[in-house]
Amino acid sequence: MVVTLSAAVLSRYVRFTLYNSPFAAHDRGCAVDLYPGDSDGDATRPNPEDGPPVDAPSPVAGEVLETRTVTAPSQPYAADEDHLILIDTGERVARILHVDPAVSAGDAVAVGDSLGRLVRAGFFAPWVANHLHLGFREYGADLHRAAGSIPLELAPDLPIEALDWDGTGTVVAAGDTYAVLDSPTHPAPGERFAGLAVTDEDGERVGVLDGGLPHYDCGGVFGPVGGRDEVCLLDERVGRANGRDVAWDDVTVLVDGDPVTGLALAFGRDRAGVKLVGESVDLPVGTDVTVTVETNRG
Repeated sequence: MVVTLSAAVLSRYVRFTLYNSPFAAHDRGCAVDLYPGDSDGDATRPNPEDGPPVDAPSPVAGEVLETRTVTAPSQPYAADEDHLILIDTGERVARILHVDPAVSAGDAVAVGDSLGRLVRAGFFAPWVANHLHLGFREYGADLHRAAGSIPLELAPDLPIEALDWDGTGTVVAAGDTYAVLDSPTHPAPGERFAGLAVTDEDGERVGVLDGGLPHYDCGGVFGPVGGRDEVCLLDERVGRANGRDVAWDDVTVLVDGDPVTGLALAFGRDRAGVKLVGESVDLPVGTDVTVTVETNRG
């Protein structure tokens, strides 16, 4: 059993990722994080009240079964509470996290209706922007535990363009723990999704890379892997694919020779520039950088 994410739903958001998260559901792409706005900036505030509200448009239609508030890990950059919204879609139950709910049990919602406001939870790493987390459960399953979501697939009609990258770029947005580059350049902002192309060891493209390289447990590659399991970026093997799942090699990402935590990769509709993340990232807007990947050989 799988759930297919339609192009019509995903295109309501500016970015999405199935693998770029430490949550267990993302290890094999059983959940998707949906970014409804350019949330690398105004939506990294701890609480919805600290500025204009950031709306959370529903990715599903159905009846709200329950909302629940939970205590989140204490973080100086995040709210103390997170929230779970359960929606009966008529086929299965959708689980939505990281939204301060403006809906209640019994409410009917359509795709695009506001569920409330995004909330920045202590479950996030400091460089993660506000978003909705979406997963699905079968009827009769435990709807509250973290594990057990149904695998997700992307609709065949969802266009995703693979973009080559030489590792260079200029910082166009920055915070205390991240820097966004202007490259690779999105070829058609607003028209389709794009992401970072990866190759096999012969230099042949194998798809588009998704995930936190190498700081989360695994990543994903979407495209015609074609039986070749090597996944290479910037002339270095970064992992091996088993289907679309990628187990990272022991690699380090460096910016101008200095190590950072890694690359936060997703599918972007408005921009496709690489996002560098980590406590050691201190790159002002306008800085030109060169990114390399180094294999750690013991």
